[in-house]
Amino acid sequence: MKVRLAEVAAAAGVSVPTVSKVVHGRSDVAADTRSRVEEVLAAYKYAAPRRAPEGPGLIDLIFTGPLNPWAVEIINGAEKAAAAAGHRLTISILDGKAASDDWLARVSASRTNGIILGLAELPSAYRARLNALNVPMVIVDPVGQPDPHIPSVGAANWAGGYTATEFLVKLGHRRIGTITGRPSLPCSQARVNGYLAALEHAGLRADPAQVRTGDFTFEAALTAATAMLERADRPTAIFAGNDFEAMGVYEAARRHRLRIPEDLSVVGFDDLPMSAWVAPPLTTVAQPLAEMAATATQMVLQSSPDAASNRVELATSLVVRSSTAPPRQGPR
Repeated sequence: MKVRLAEVAAAAGVSVPTVSKVVHGRSDVAADTRSRVEEVLAAYKYAAPRRAPEGPGLIDLIFTGPLNPWAVEIINGAEKAAAAAGHRLTISILDGKAASDDWLARVSASRTNGIILGLAELPSAYRARLNALNVPMVIVDPVGQPDPHIPSVGAANWAGGYTATEFLVKLGHRRIGTITGRPSLPCSQARVNGYLAALEHAGLRADPAQVRTGDFTFEAALTAATAMLERADRPTAIFAGNDFEAMGVYEAARRHRLRIPEDLSVVGFDDLPMSAWVAPPLTTVAQPLAEMAATATQMVLQSSPDAASNRVELATSLVVRSSTAPPRQGPR
């Protein structure tokens, strides 16, 4: 049964024009009033009528922080897929509440065909407002727990962690360390679990001192790798949670006058362009970021807002370069 704005207004104790402003992302509504209306909209499962875009189709791609090489790969994949379908891609960076409110108002007014969320997590404060727009949404490469109500596209993180560690074991390494992302993030935990599974399969015990927590940044990995390399039983190889962390391991090795790969093998995760430019070029697990973004774009264009939620995972692969080699003194 279709819910009318008047019913929402009555339940929320506001006027119909006020509900209409909330539904359409207008910013001229008091925060407490907006929150009350959004709660009622969510409870009533209200969905605004979709309006057909005027002119070329429009897809919105949004991020919540400065653009980095990861984001550039996502943009490239989404832009090519959108162009192939005759659509335009707009990119927004939401760096605060004001920017988010402005973006929601613009999306409502622009009659977008769909939204791709390049976000770590979808802030709950905006979930109801986005749902009320009745526009298809897909999250690409979520590092947080994917919203079960929104389709998402990601990579096979567990398999990537397993493959990276198995490769190092086959080279002859026995003291293999790892630097994780934030433990609360499912993608980080999946990579660590893959690492642990590969060690167990090889009959090796994971040394807690060789498992260090990072947050997917250069700085955190530099600190973690430094602690590992200062130990008498330092690892002969380190699997880093992403390529940024691998760069932190490179710097820690340089400061300890260790050569890569002669003294220390390093494997990253992502296969960002910089991984092929550093010296030595980095062995890393490739996430098909551009393909993931293209898949998300296609899902947005092919789905409807009430379509069943789904999760798509694309395969990862190991790209072997010059940062890995057998340990100098053979298997240990």
